[in-house]
Amino acid sequence: MSKQDIINSFDPNDVGLADRLFGLPFDEITADLIIIPVPWEVTVSYASGTAGGPEAILQASTQVDLYQSDIPDAWKMGMYMLPVPGEILEKSSKFRSMAEGYIQWLESGSPDEDSSSHMGVPEEVNRACKEMVDWVYAQAKHYLGRGKLVALLGGDHSTPLGLIRAVAELHQEFGVLQLDAHADLREAYEGFEYSHASIAYNFVDIPQISKLVQVGIRDICEAEVEAARQNTKISIFQDSQLKAAQYEGKTWKSLCAEIIKLLPDNVYITFDIDGLDPKLCPHTGTPVAGGLELDQVLYLFRQLVLAGKQIIGFDLVEVAPGPEGDEWDGNVAARLLYRLANLYGVSQGKLKIQETL
Repeated sequence: MSKQDIINSFDPNDVGLADRLFGLPFDEITADLIIIPVPWEVTVSYASGTAGGPEAILQASTQVDLYQSDIPDAWKMGMYMLPVPGEILEKSSKFRSMAEGYIQWLESGSPDEDSSSHMGVPEEVNRACKEMVDWVYAQAKHYLGRGKLVALLGGDHSTPLGLIRAVAELHQEFGVLQLDAHADLREAYEGFEYSHASIAYNFVDIPQISKLVQVGIRDICEAEVEAARQNTKISIFQDSQLKAAQYEGKTWKSLCAEIIKLLPDNVYITFDIDGLDPKLCPHTGTPVAGGLELDQVLYLFRQLVLAGKQIIGFDLVEVAPGPEGDEWDGNVAARLLYRLANLYGVSQGKLKIQETL
C-alpha cells in the first residue's frame, strides 16, 4: 500500500492504532520521520527512571489529538518510532547497577578499603557507553542515508551524541539549541566520559557546530561558567535572567528573537525535559525548581521556524515515567514531541504552516 493509500484510508478522528506512536498507521518505509528510542540511563547521578521514557511516551501518545490549527495536515507527514531495543535496555540495567555502586563509593569519600572493587568501573562503563553512542550513530546514519528525517527519544542526556555526530556529517555548519536546567559542560563527570552531565562538553567542539545556545539553565557549576566564558561558541540564557527581563517589561517574543538571532541557518535541537518547570515533568532524573512553561518553549520553536531557520534534527531526553498508573510525564512529553516533530517537518518542507495560530 502506498503512503497516499494509507493516508486516504486512515481516519485521524477515530481510535488510533495500539502500540504505534500517536496511533498513526505509518512504518519505517512510509514515514518521513524516524524516531530512534534509546532506553539508556547508565550514568544518571540522581533519580533513575529515564530508561523508561520512550515506552512511556509511546503509551501516552495515543491520547494526543492530531489536529494542529496552524499545520492542518500535520499527521500526514508520517512519523514512526522504531521498536524499543531490548538489548540496549538490558545493557543499561547492567551497567547502571555498576555505575550506581561506584557513585555511592565516591559520595562516601572513596574509602581505601573498597577501592579495589571500584577502580575499574569507569573504564568498563565508558566502554559500554561508547558502544551505545556508536549504535545510535549507526542507526541515525542508516536512516539519514535513506533520506529520512531523524529524531531521538532518550533515555538520559548522553544518548543523542551519536545522532549529533551523524547529523554533523551532512552539514558544513550548524548550531545547537539546548533547552535544559543544566549546562552539561562537565568534563567526564564522576569519571564517566559519556555522562549525561557531559553531553554539551562532548559535542560543542565538533567542527561543524558553530554555535551552542543554552536556554533555561538554572543549575550550573563554576567550572561550567568558566568553560562558557572561554568558548565564544557558547551563549547561555539562564532562567533567572529570562524571568528578570520579563519582570522588567521585555516580552517573550523579543527574548525569543534574541535567542534565534544567535543561531545559524541550520539548527539541531537538544531538549532535556527538565528545562521545563518540574510540575510538568516531576519524575525526571534531575529536577530543578523554576523553568520554562510548555507554551513558552513551543512558541520559541515556532518562532525559530518562522524566522526561516531549518531544524536538521532533534532529541527529547530525560523523560521518566511516574509510579504505575501515572502517565503525566509521558503525556506532557508526547505532546511536546508531536509539536516539535511537526515543526521539524515544516522547516524541511514536508509540511506547510500558517502564519496565524
